[in-house]
Amino acid sequence: MNHRVTQPSKSGITILALAFALMVGIACGGSDGEIGPPGPAGVQGKIGAAGPPGSTGLQGFPGVAGPEGPRGTKGLTGASGEDGKSGVLAIGVGLTTVGAIEGDVASVDFDGTGEANTSARSDHDHDHDHDHDDDYYTALELTAGTAEVAWESITGVPEDLSSGGVASSVEWDDIAGRPSGLDDGDDFLETIEWNKILNRPATLNTTLGGMACGSSEIAIFNGSTWVCGDTGPSIGDYAISSQSCVAGLIATGIDATGNLVCATLSSSDTVPFQRAKHVITALATGPGDTGLWNSVTIDDDGFPVIAYEANNALYLAKCDDVACTSATSMFIENTGVGDLHASVIIGTDGLPLIAYKNSITSDFKIAHCQQVSCETSVKTVVEGTGDVGAYTSIAIGTDGLGVASYYDTTNGNLKVAHCNNTACTSADIVLVDGSTDVGRYTSLTIGADGFPIISYQDVDNTALKVAHCLNVACTEASNPTIDSLGDVGKSTSIVIGKDGRALISYFDVTSNDLKTAHCSNITCSESTTSAAVTTGGVGDWNSLTIGTDGHAIISYYDSFNGYLEVAHCNDLTCTSATSLDVDTSGNVGQHTSITIGSDGLPLVIYHDVISRDLKAVHCSNSYCLPNVRNR
Repeated sequence: MNHRVTQPSKSGITILALAFALMVGIACGGSDGEIGPPGPAGVQGKIGAAGPPGSTGLQGFPGVAGPEGPRGTKGLTGASGEDGKSGVLAIGVGLTTVGAIEGDVASVDFDGTGEANTSARSDHDHDHDHDHDDDYYTALELTAGTAEVAWESITGVPEDLSSGGVASSVEWDDIAGRPSGLDDGDDFLETIEWNKILNRPATLNTTLGGMACGSSEIAIFNGSTWVCGDTGPSIGDYAISSQSCVAGLIATGIDATGNLVCATLSSSDTVPFQRAKHVITALATGPGDTGLWNSVTIDDDGFPVIAYEANNALYLAKCDDVACTSATSMFIENTGVGDLHASVIIGTDGLPLIAYKNSITSDFKIAHCQQVSCETSVKTVVEGTGDVGAYTSIAIGTDGLGVASYYDTTNGNLKVAHCNNTACTSADIVLVDGSTDVGRYTSLTIGADGFPIISYQDVDNTALKVAHCLNVACTEASNPTIDSLGDVGKSTSIVIGKDGRALISYFDVTSNDLKTAHCSNITCSESTTSAAVTTGGVGDWNSLTIGTDGHAIISYYDSFNGYLEVAHCNDLTCTSATSLDVDTSGNVGQHTSITIGSDGLPLVIYHDVISRDLKAVHCSNSYCLPNVRNR
């Protein structure tokens, strides 16, 4: 509470002092007589009558404070002083100053209620001529919020608010106590999360546009408005419907409107079941044989990409969906009569890179697609000396560049080409194994140490060998023999297992069995071999990948029955496997290539000998078990 105190005049004090001295002089005046000898003290006489009052004497020293006199009437407000300095401020009992400085204003806080009849009060004038509540407020009133202020006494009120009506607008900066989060400049925010709206009416949480649904209903948007509808079937209920999911998706339920809910498979499912058979599609037809020397990989958009031979030419097919129920094929190059031996991978630029042999010139070539669908491509002769480029296999090294293995037919050698750029318009050629006639049926992948590792056949010794590169360009390598019992090492395929060790599938011509070799270390200097499938006539044209359960899955040709079959390994090392017939429609299953699609399910590309077509089968579960049903 602030008060103004006026300093008393110094000239008034001087006049009072002179008057007091004059009064003393007059009271003591009279004629001077002769002074006699002092007599004995007499008896004190009676007090005489009071004389008339004398003139006012000089002001004496302050005596004991007398009782407080009656309060005078309030005077007029004096004019403001020029210097603005305050005088002496007397503070009553119970009052304390806050930040008191010399000046014309002082602030005090009440220690009690501040009422005039308490010890905790101010010494200022409470203005008893007016009601208490109109002039001042106690600390208790201000703290409790019971103080009322007349509207007309408030200053700085926006014009619209003081009009007595409803304000049309208020300046944002005139609103006090606004949350800091509202000053973030998002004045033009068009939407607000419903749960972030404070003090919303409870009825708005259960109705939409005034619509209230029953306890067994839910709000459903029918495309134009909200309606109340049935909640749909409970878990475990079944419904008859003519609807179906597109290839690559599985039915997971029915929504409240009765529509089938379709979703992709989760890779964490051990056996993701789909209520359908495998999807088998004829992707490309002749004239002539179509779908020879196939190689499949998954593009960055999740759709398969296939390199294959048709009509003595190289083609690339871009699948239109995850299950490859249709595809668009592009002609790449005429390669002439002879085996194409194509291998495709997606480069670090997201474009297909295809290694192959051109039989017209007997060159080893690599085509770099300029688009994902490969409408145009740049084709480079990587090596053109002699008859080279058979049994190619390509991967992307840890340096981001292509690296490909292939067979030099002229010299009977295993070679590797390490690309010098993403498009592989040039490459360094390395002789990896030239000990005897070696290097057919090559398959290359990148090992757990980041270096290429290659499986291939030692032709002279009819054995399976592995080349473990000692650097990314494979300028040095070790070449251990894995299996030399019988005529083995044909149609090899290599992957890195879940344990970080190489796993190889290959065909044993002697026993007509599908065999596997599991490396015991990264370099594969030691390994164990197993006859995974021994039903006879199985294992040629095999291709190997790792399923979502961490076990290998192998596609191959059953030459006894003319079937496409798939073997699912029963353990990480594939010491045994479960063999399944996938396509038995005729003489099918040669030139197989297998991968795991973006939906986590196996996809096998192969050749149909009878129809001479390129075909694809999309498995309905991770084991590729046919006709699986939940009970």
